[in-house]
Amino acid sequence: MPLAYLVRRLAMAIPTLFGVAIVDFVLLRVVPGNPIAMMIPPGASAADIARLRAFYGLDQPIPVQFWRWLEALLHGNLGVSIDLRRGVLGLVMSRLPATLELALLAMVLAVALGIALGVGAIYWQGRWPEAVVDGIAGLGMAIPDFLWGLLLVLLLGVLLPILPISGRIDPMLSTHFVTPFYLAESLARGEFSLVGSLLAHMALPAVALALPLTAVIARILKSALVEAMSQDYILMARVKGLGRARIIWTEAFRNALVPTVTLSGVQFTFLVGGTVLIERIFSYPGIGNMAIDAVIGRDLPLIQGVVMTFAVLFILINLLIDMTYVLLNPRVRHG
Repeated sequence: MPLAYLVRRLAMAIPTLFGVAIVDFVLLRVVPGNPIAMMIPPGASAADIARLRAFYGLDQPIPVQFWRWLEALLHGNLGVSIDLRRGVLGLVMSRLPATLELALLAMVLAVALGIALGVGAIYWQGRWPEAVVDGIAGLGMAIPDFLWGLLLVLLLGVLLPILPISGRIDPMLSTHFVTPFYLAESLARGEFSLVGSLLAHMALPAVALALPLTAVIARILKSALVEAMSQDYILMARVKGLGRARIIWTEAFRNALVPTVTLSGVQFTFLVGGTVLIERIFSYPGIGNMAIDAVIGRDLPLIQGVVMTFAVLFILINLLIDMTYVLLNPRVRHG
């Protein structure tokens, strides 16, 4: 990929982030509610309230507050949480890895299941298994991830309690993690008891996130394969006597992969955003769960930090999608 293309895309991200910052900051300042009132002790004096407002900069006009926050943001300072009394950047960085590991596991499950269903639908095209696959995909798209989460909690957490429904790891295990990337660190250290506990706690939320995306990937891949199977080179492969399964995997699948990767990557951004409700349902200690607590407590600095983090994530994911598309499509790469 040309360096100029990458630089151009990064430059385009700057006004996007600036726009998100304006909306993020202003909307939180004009909605009703007083975050200071939620943290002052009973009987606090007017002077105490004034000191807190001055400490968080809430005694200044909104344009002045925004300029100071933006200036701090450019220096990597997201402020101090009103509720938790800790730096927002540290809080976000302590929770973000848990969300990323959950989202990536869900993406792996969705891609594996989506490819299996999409290829299966083409392999059995015109027969009853195709209708079954289409029905499964339709069901996956019709039910949102949070409802899948509630169903999984009821079925596999309550009625058949075979998997944990809360937390990130078994609290009885001895854990001494150096980084907040628990799963990656456990795999690197070869501590498979920790890996097993982490995956068990991630299983249900990851499946709940993966099922709707699985349906989308299966539909996209099936459509791309239908188009690919009608091309002349597929007819030539049939003339050569290649079997249907070999034609699908060695000829059609490669060309169907480009639109599938592109559109699936776009859906991944929605998957990351969907972790907010799923993390709440499963009490999973990720950034989404923390975002809900911040909204309930009207913790303005923390809400702003989480929103900006999600904005940066979405931009980076979309940039990665574009880079992958260019690498997979030679016509774009050499154009």
